[in-house]
Amino acid sequence: MDAARDAALLHTVADGVATVVISHPAKRNAMTAAMWRALPELLPGLAADPAVRVLVLTGAGATFCAGADISSLTGDEGEDPQALAVAAEEALAAFPKPTLAAIRGYCVGGGSQLAAACDLRFAQEGASFGVTPAKLGIVYPASSTRRLARLVGPAAAKYLLFSAELIDADRALRTGFLDELLPAGQLDKRVAEFARVLVSRSQLTQAAAKEFADGRTDRDAHWAAQAAGSGDTAEGVAAFLERRAPVFRWPTAD
Repeated sequence: MDAARDAALLHTVADGVATVVISHPAKRNAMTAAMWRALPELLPGLAADPAVRVLVLTGAGATFCAGADISSLTGDEGEDPQALAVAAEEALAAFPKPTLAAIRGYCVGGGSQLAAACDLRFAQEGASFGVTPAKLGIVYPASSTRRLARLVGPAAAKYLLFSAELIDADRALRTGFLDELLPAGQLDKRVAEFARVLVSRSQLTQAAAKEFADGRTDRDAHWAAQAAGSGDTAEGVAAFLERRAPVFRWPTAD
């Protein structure tokens, strides 16, 4: 049986949340070349879907993603395996709505690359993290290195990249790679709960904050105009004064 045939990115949309599942059970959810290519093809449709307000990236079963499936990459003539991974990472980082990686088990190599491209990362106790190109003599991409260093700081990024050692979830939390660490059995519940919170908040605020936090600071006028025409501010203030939950509608439907 060809294990690559069982490798896929699965997705569902429910209650404002798109869930993308990395599924390659024979290889601990390692990403094949086809899976790397599929992610940038999948994301624009989810970004444009008004029913999607949050994206959750996770792995099937007990593992998030054990990296790249090297055996699937070496046979792709004319394709740069690293370029495929970077294109997927950049597409995920550019997704205009909040993204959350829900991690259990191994989050290694390309798995860490994808997790770092998400806005937030929640993990279950017992998860392991590593950035492993030094084991293969690969030069980690400059853009990925900068993203990792911004996330955990230069010293922690160098530790991970120089050593290719795995770190446990407690250390990943201390370095800032993780935002929350959950007891066994609590990850799915907490992710669903937090996703509901994100769905209930202003998309206008989230979209502007994501751009600004990611370093784009030249669109103040754009976002001021969006805010002026959105009605979100008026709704938020009215809901606060009336002691009710706000109902945000930006962007307005055509």
